[in-house]
Order: sequence, then structure tokens, then C-alpha cells
Amino acid sequence: MGTTRRPPPGTGVGEAPKNAVSHPWGPRAVPSRPQPQVKKPTVTQDRDSNWREIFQTARDRGKVRSEHWAGGEYLRLLDDFHGLPRGTVWIDGTLVCGYPRIGRILRLASGLREMFSAPFFVEEKVDGYNVRVARVGDRVLAFTRGGFLCPFTTDRLPDLLDLSCFDARPDLVVCMEVAGPDNPYLQGTTPQVEHDVQAFVFDIARTGRVGFLPYGEKLALLERYPLPTVQRYGRFTVEQVETLRALLWRLNEEQREGVVMKEDSPADRRIKYVTSNSSVADIRNTVRNLLHLPPEYFTNRILRLALFRDEVGREAAGDIAERLGHAFLDGLDEAIAQYRREGKVYYAFRCRFRDPDNADRLLTHIRRGDRRMHVVETRRYQEGRYTVLEFRKVYDDMTGLLAHLMRGGQVFD
Repeated sequence: MGTTRRPPPGTGVGEAPKNAVSHPWGPRAVPSRPQPQVKKPTVTQDRDSNWREIFQTARDRGKVRSEHWAGGEYLRLLDDFHGLPRGTVWIDGTLVCGYPRIGRILRLASGLREMFSAPFFVEEKVDGYNVRVARVGDRVLAFTRGGFLCPFTTDRLPDLLDLSCFDARPDLVVCMEVAGPDNPYLQGTTPQVEHDVQAFVFDIARTGRVGFLPYGEKLALLERYPLPTVQRYGRFTVEQVETLRALLWRLNEEQREGVVMKEDSPADRRIKYVTSNSSVADIRNTVRNLLHLPPEYFTNRILRLALFRDEVGREAAGDIAERLGHAFLDGLDEAIAQYRREGKVYYAFRCRFRDPDNADRLLTHIRRGDRRMHVVETRRYQEGRYTVLEFRKVYDDMTGLLAHLMRGGQVFD
């Protein structure tokens, strides 16, 4: 089934709130049943006095990397460690816990029975990239899933969120998806966002703590502060599988990604389920990068589609096999045509910045992250109060292979 995101009222990109002023590294706030296979933190209480020692131990074991930003040094966890998830950040004496991995079920009815022993809330899973937003000192910063400070998202925070929530509650960590065509990381977009990028909040945590706020407390905060959120579909039980399946069929037809389900219990078990159209779209949007991604990226999605067709029946699944074939072959056709025209295989990106220096920081950040591609800036110009950066991610492996094959080179199976 499909991919997408939907902004609730008041989630459009707009002006910076009056309580924020521009800063190169982000807005500066002015004071005023069986256990599921889910990687999640095991600690829920305050451990402020121990964070520094835990990070030092992790550093001694090679599980921490030091990063630098305009305010100095910060540390990020490379792996889960002592109950802290990968991507946890220690910065200026503030702990921003990483976002734990959430397991996925590929069979809806049996998966729900296996994973949940209590009712659960269902929220839309939006197709974008995951960031955590927190106040560090007098600045509000955005960190990626891996714990990197994201220059693009940090720059655009005043457009994405009302930052006054961090004045009233400076300990909040806002967990959200950023989606839209003008993002620096992902190809493809969603029906909810046709222009630029938008934020969709799905969890709230606290600095210095592991785990999320209880669901009811989260809803109260979302009502108090005008934060854009993912679509919430209500509270379900495992006996309501057909109702849930009907919802997923609708999301699939609307090209939306799927849902995340969160158990209404102290265990807070979580699972996700994605639509068949989403799996096909993922393949279609990444196949030019076929040699760069791990094989399981594609085989996992093919398996999801096979299990989906087995569960719902071939007639109900429709032309999914044909569309899967087109996703691969049409995408590769485009890569070949692109190589013929330009001698390279790439995807093009476009991002808008409030501070032009953050465009340079983003390029540095992306270039550092992957040595098997290179990033080429193609254009930079002013659009109103924004600096627009256009760049390409050129995939050297696919470019080199097509160059070899199209001049008659041989390969060995």
C-alpha cells in the first residue's frame, strides 16, 4: 500500500514566530503479550548524573564519535549502549536521546495478535526523514536519526514549528518527520506536501530522559501548542483488524506510506505497517542508486509485496506484480537514458535556506556522509528571503558500471 503525509490545520510553512531570531546554527530562543522485536530503550527514569560517565565509557569502547558545530563539540552514539539508542547526543551538558528503531509486521492480522496484548493507537506513518528537535542552551537544534546536527532542518525550524513551546518547556524533545519535495535527503514526495517541506510531529520526549511522554500527555501538549502533527486515526483493538485493513486500503489508494501503532499500556509497544504502493514507490525512487544501497533494501520490499499478495489474495492485490516490474525497469531505463545524455547517473535536489551559510554546511554534511557518491552544486540563487540551493548526488558505482557496459565491457557472474 502507499506513502504520504498530511498536515493538520495550521501546519503550512510561514514566518518565524516573534520569539525567535535568526542564527547561523538555528533559531536562538529569546527567554520570555510476547515481547515484540522492537529496539527500544530500557531505562525510563532520570539518570542525569550518569550520562557523562556512560558516554565516556562508550567513547572508550569506540561507540561514540565526536562532531563539531558552531558552538563547539558534541558526541553521538554509533550503536545502542547501556539502554541508550544509536543516535543519542550529548551536547553542552544536554542529553538528547536517540529515536529507537520500531519493528515492522508484514502480516496484519497475525502481526497484531502477536505484538499487542492491549488496545493501541494508530497514527499515520509519513514518508520523510526523522529528526529530533531540542533546545540546547539558548538555541533550538535539529538532529537526524544518526545523531548528526542537520544544517538544513535547523535552519528552517522557524518555518516548520512554533518555537514558543521551548520557552515554556525548554526540556521538550519534539520528534517529527520532515517531508516534501524540497528536502536534501530523499527522492519522491507525498500528496500532503506539494511544495517545499513541512513538519509532522509524532512523539514528544524530554531531554535527559529515555523514552517518550505518555500518549495522553503528548496529546495535551499538542493541544496546548500549535504544533503540526501526523494524522491520528484513534484507538483500536486486535479484534478490529478489518476496520484497520479498510483504513490501510484507503491510505494505499491515496499513495500514503502506512501507519505506526502504539500500545496503550506502560510497555508502550510499537510496530509499523506500510502499504504496498509505498514499497513499489520506494523501489521506483531509488533504483538509479541500485549498486549503492544494500541488497536487502530491495529484497525486503519484494518480500513485503509477496506476503501482502498472499494475505489479501491475488485478485485483491491487483496488478502489483506488473507495477513492481515497472518500478525496477522504468527506473533503470531512466538511469541509462540519463547516462547517454550526460555521462553520469544522479538525482537532483533543491532546498531553501534562511541563512545562506547553512547551504554550505549542508553540502559539507552530505559529502562527509557517503564517499561512494559525490555532490555537485549546480545553482544557487535568491527567491524572496530564501537562498535556494540546487545540487546533484552523482552515483559513481552506477555511472562506472554503465560506462563499462555500454562500451562493450564484459562482466562475470
